[in-house]
Amino acid sequence: MFKKILIANRGEIACRIARTARKMGIATVAVYSDADTHAQHVEECDEAIHIGPAQANQSYLCIEKIIEAAETTGAEAIHPGYGFLSENATFAERCFTRNIKFIGPSADAIRSMGSKSRARQIVAAANVPVLPGYDNDNQDTQVLVQAAETVGYPLLIKAVSGGGGKGMRVVNQSDNLLISLAAVKRESQGAFGDDHVLLERYLPTARHIEIQIFADTHGNVVHLFERDCSMQRRHQKVIEEAPAPMMTNSLRLKMGQAAVECAKAISYEGAGTIEFLLAPDDQFYFMEMNTRLQVEHPVTELITGQDLVEWQLRVAHGAQLPLTQSSLSIHGHAFEARVYAENPALGFLPATGTLHYMSLPDCSSNTRVDTGVRQGDEVSVHYDPMIAKLIVWGEDRPAALRRLHTALDQYQILGVQNNIAFLGQLSTHPLFEKGQTDTRFIESHFSELSSLGKGTKETTPYDIGILAACYDQLKSKEATQKKQQQSQDPYSPWGICDDWQNQLHGSSHLQYQVSDTVNTSTLQIQGSWRQKSLQLSINSNSSGISVNLPADTPIESKIFCEARLISDNHMIVILGNRRLSATMVDTGSVLLVCYRGHNWQIQRLDPRSQENDSSTQDGQLTAPMPGTVVAVMVQEGDDVSKGDPLMIVEAMKMEHQINAPINGTVGGVYFVKGEQVSEGDTLLTLDELI
Repeated sequence: MFKKILIANRGEIACRIARTARKMGIATVAVYSDADTHAQHVEECDEAIHIGPAQANQSYLCIEKIIEAAETTGAEAIHPGYGFLSENATFAERCFTRNIKFIGPSADAIRSMGSKSRARQIVAAANVPVLPGYDNDNQDTQVLVQAAETVGYPLLIKAVSGGGGKGMRVVNQSDNLLISLAAVKRESQGAFGDDHVLLERYLPTARHIEIQIFADTHGNVVHLFERDCSMQRRHQKVIEEAPAPMMTNSLRLKMGQAAVECAKAISYEGAGTIEFLLAPDDQFYFMEMNTRLQVEHPVTELITGQDLVEWQLRVAHGAQLPLTQSSLSIHGHAFEARVYAENPALGFLPATGTLHYMSLPDCSSNTRVDTGVRQGDEVSVHYDPMIAKLIVWGEDRPAALRRLHTALDQYQILGVQNNIAFLGQLSTHPLFEKGQTDTRFIESHFSELSSLGKGTKETTPYDIGILAACYDQLKSKEATQKKQQQSQDPYSPWGICDDWQNQLHGSSHLQYQVSDTVNTSTLQIQGSWRQKSLQLSINSNSSGISVNLPADTPIESKIFCEARLISDNHMIVILGNRRLSATMVDTGSVLLVCYRGHNWQIQRLDPRSQENDSSTQDGQLTAPMPGTVVAVMVQEGDDVSKGDPLMIVEAMKMEHQINAPINGTVGGVYFVKGEQVSEGDTLLTLDELI
């Protein structure tokens, strides 16, 4: 077996590979960029080599730097993980010429399946069904337009070299073809250095089923059953499960055998995944092959009891597959939910920031969290926004689903917008619970994106404001008591900075700006507490909290409450006949609150200030996230109509199109293609047409 391997990746997959290598007694070498100097994967490996700036094309995608790091540290093999160089045939070739084992398939196999058009041709020759489409090399626009008419609508434009949901657009009618074609080509060129595309008939109600295959150098090929990956947004998977619900044994056998034939057709070696679309009539069609380990491989591990990274290492070292097809079997059911730094209510826009607070679910042999970040780490604009993978197992699908619900309820992240609340909404949808899903499930059943990730109907900004007021008062009381204890005269009222007033109860006038994922409310809270009550924090014998709200507010104008801090970050408030339990993190600039699985951000305002209005100037279109301008479609003086595309900003593997919100004239364009923008930067201005 290898004595030392280099892991040419970062984040959770690098940590995942290091964990198995450690179990097998194999030393590991990490590589890291400037942005990852203190990253978890760097600390979990035995050695670490710096390879360049934060930008991936100057660090993790630099083949020569990776090879030099392996040679410098004496690593015998390189595990590429997934993403970055994992499906780069040139990298696999370079490893071979430098006498370093590439833990994956041959360069020829990667090239065969790296081109989606070539892959279609290979598997069709092996009698594996493919969708009607166009996969020729001629990329002339008129040829593609004519091919689209032949294929028929709706159709899917796919980047030939694409992956990870990038370089894909659904086109429902010919009017949108040219715009979508240009977008896919631009995105593909930027991400993969190749703007070639193919066209396929789009199946709107299909399920995304993939088969895990494994092959060794001795001619053995097996499949480790299927995964259902239909729960997607932006063509990227959100929740995966294994085995697929409502899968029959006969269909499993047919799809598994087809996947094995795909691997044999290219003399494959190592771990791979054959992805199929499964139509409602149970006819399946080849989509693509991923010549690497998949993000969702843990669900296969949990239902088979196998460590797929260990299989990779053994096969790469020349061993035969550990098991034959007949000795593999399915045990129970597993789900994987991907926890992303993103805002579901704003079209799943990627988010950045500091993980000020992170509390993971209770982990066991049935619940696992694969992550590469810790509390206090930064989610930057440079890499994929996935924070972690939550994986659960149960004796059957209902048991696994219950475990998923419990784990999502326990998972808390504050400081970065995330999709945990959305995952909870998604996993409790009645149709999802029945396994009745397809690739358009999120689009069809969660079309009102503005409602995603928000508080429940029972939760209002007023509840959150009251939580904030109680938290501030309790923290103020703690500070007062600490000052008293340190004072030379602890009983002097002049040395205590509380709300005491002569012949009056203590009173605080507080004003907050309370924001959920899309909406912001401003409210004023007047809190009155008797000095005696302050010694007991805030209890039901106090004067309570008076909330100054509009007359139509659906709660009482004066509320009595009892509150106590049970730790630095956890607070309980008894509000009338309700019990509010919340996690609070004070960053100094804002107060972050996690209540009933939903995140809120609270800005403390000075009631005496007239500068609390943070609304932006009319006509300004600002950057929704930090990123790079990849296209500018207008110039100063252009007249545009509502909905027209103006500019495209790319960050964290996602393009965000800035559209005109009104009919107007472009007053100014402040960035050009290739320039970096920060969140909130003014990109353009529009003067409304009267």
